[in-house]
Amino acid sequence: MAQPSDDKLLAHIGRDYYLENKSKVEIATAYGISRFQVARLLEEARARGIVRIEVAFPHATSAVDTSALQRNLGIESVIVTATGSDDSQTRDGMAEAAAEQLMKRTRKGATVGISWSRALDLAARRVTELPDCDLVQLAGALPVPGSRSSIDLIRTLGEVTQGKTWPIWAPLVVENAATAESLKRQPEISQALVKADSLDLAVVALGGWRAGISTVWDRVDNATRLAGVDAGAVAECSGRLISADGQPVRTALDECVIAVTLEQLRQTPHVVVVAQGAARADAVHAAIRAGIVGTLIIDEELAWALEEPLHTKSVPSA
Repeated sequence: MAQPSDDKLLAHIGRDYYLENKSKVEIATAYGISRFQVARLLEEARARGIVRIEVAFPHATSAVDTSALQRNLGIESVIVTATGSDDSQTRDGMAEAAAEQLMKRTRKGATVGISWSRALDLAARRVTELPDCDLVQLAGALPVPGSRSSIDLIRTLGEVTQGKTWPIWAPLVVENAATAESLKRQPEISQALVKADSLDLAVVALGGWRAGISTVWDRVDNATRLAGVDAGAVAECSGRLISADGQPVRTALDECVIAVTLEQLRQTPHVVVVAQGAARADAVHAAIRAGIVGTLIIDEELAWALEEPLHTKSVPSA
């Protein structure tokens, strides 16, 4: 049998299962392996992006009932923005909402933390005024082609307040735990990480732990990706992995990340979480169970996906 890392094998098994609707038992017999190995290879094929699953959710014919959605999710506030004709247009709407929340919720003398994503970078450019406050960068830099870094984001916000900025002069993910510990001992970095203990407000982006819905996923090797999958990770927030039941997922990645921790976010009085696309529905549920969501900013597509359990619940008989 070909080795599990054989891309062609993974593609054939993915085709047989997802396109030709063959059972795992049939596939196992055809390739001379066990059905448990088939399941493992299918997981690896998805993790490596050889198999990509897309679900197109139709827009609801009426506006999303945000009050019902926030009651069902058990959080303080849900803000739904339009799903545009492409990711860029959708991101613009979410950035506008995030900027409004940042200006609305920041109080004079507050300590405000913000992580990085494309939407949050755009949001920072839309913030026109902030009271005097301290601004804390919550995650190290993660270079993405065509986008500014988290350092640029915190600098932009710093220009509209008289408070102090606390940047993290380091990458989000480094090569090993020893390098991470060394960087965390640097005074400027350690001060920013400690400052995250006393946040009054945090604004963060949420990804899922799968190909295409986490910028961190794309920056680590396949062994690191699979370690998170095997440990049950379904969500990623500033490089921190979360399981479906809301628990932190500890892998070697956790020791190589320079960012706010889930514990620090839990103790923050209010956290604004930004998430885009129906594929992040499981990640949203995980983040809520982790206790790190106060206000949720999502697009219509994700709102529809989160509403789906409401529509499919059976009506109790009288």
